[in-house]
Amino acid sequence: MSAVGPLAAVPGPIIARAAADGADEASGPAVGAGPAVVLGRRTAFGPALAAVYTGQLARARVARIPLLFVAAFQSVGILLLLRGVVDTGSETTREQVVAGASVLVVAFVALNLLAQRFGALRAAGALDYYLSLPVPRSAVVLGTAGSYATFAVPGTIVTAVFGALLYDLPLDRLWMLAPVLVLAGASLAGLGAAIGLLAPKPELATVGGQLGMSVVLFLGIIPADRLPVVVRAVRAAVPSTYAVDALADSFHRHVHWWGVVVDLLVCAAVAVVSLAVAAAALRRAGRA
Repeated sequence: MSAVGPLAAVPGPIIARAAADGADEASGPAVGAGPAVVLGRRTAFGPALAAVYTGQLARARVARIPLLFVAAFQSVGILLLLRGVVDTGSETTREQVVAGASVLVVAFVALNLLAQRFGALRAAGALDYYLSLPVPRSAVVLGTAGSYATFAVPGTIVTAVFGALLYDLPLDRLWMLAPVLVLAGASLAGLGAAIGLLAPKPELATVGGQLGMSVVLFLGIIPADRLPVVVRAVRAAVPSTYAVDALADSFHRHVHWWGVVVDLLVCAAVAVVSLAVAAAALRRAGRA
């Protein structure tokens, strides 16, 4: 049986290993010793991620309606609003608005909803189940985020296609949504999970997630050259802006692919760090 099967089916701590290595089969138990506590082997990241994703996907189906429509609705609304007030004669502005609105759908799920989800799990004491499983903590974070993001993918595609048509941008570059979705989602998921796990109350986790999504909105849609110098420094610290810039740059007539790759690599590096922080926060929440 694969590692995914028992991990997905067993509803408690997994017991998989017998006695300690080197124990003599002929010798009996030590005098006064109680039953041996047998721990399971640590599951590899891939099977653990698949198991957590499958379990959380079944739960997230109850929220598929808001995930499918709410995030896309607000991003499409922003595209329509800005179409009448921004300088659509500027190619840079058009590219930035469409890219920022598309990544906003990811932020709604990975940052806002995930902060609320982990805040609620922590408040209800429901993290004990995941902490009892021999799985990487980052797999718990990424699997939970992936399950929610699955229902947000259609909204992201609809937003990007609608924005490209509305702002007269090339549709043949929308394949860039794939790496942008994965890397922006992973980096923001780590931040969202950390907010939910570190917030002392679930209400504060909700507020933190919404504030984070607002930062992603304003710093992603407004072109960097139109921001004050101080705000540009803040923008450079927000991981989603690199995903927005990569997607926006891909709309150029003459794409500087090296710059796009660098932005995606920065986003990937932040994803690794943010998931590590979220994993540490998950361990800390389990000891609290």
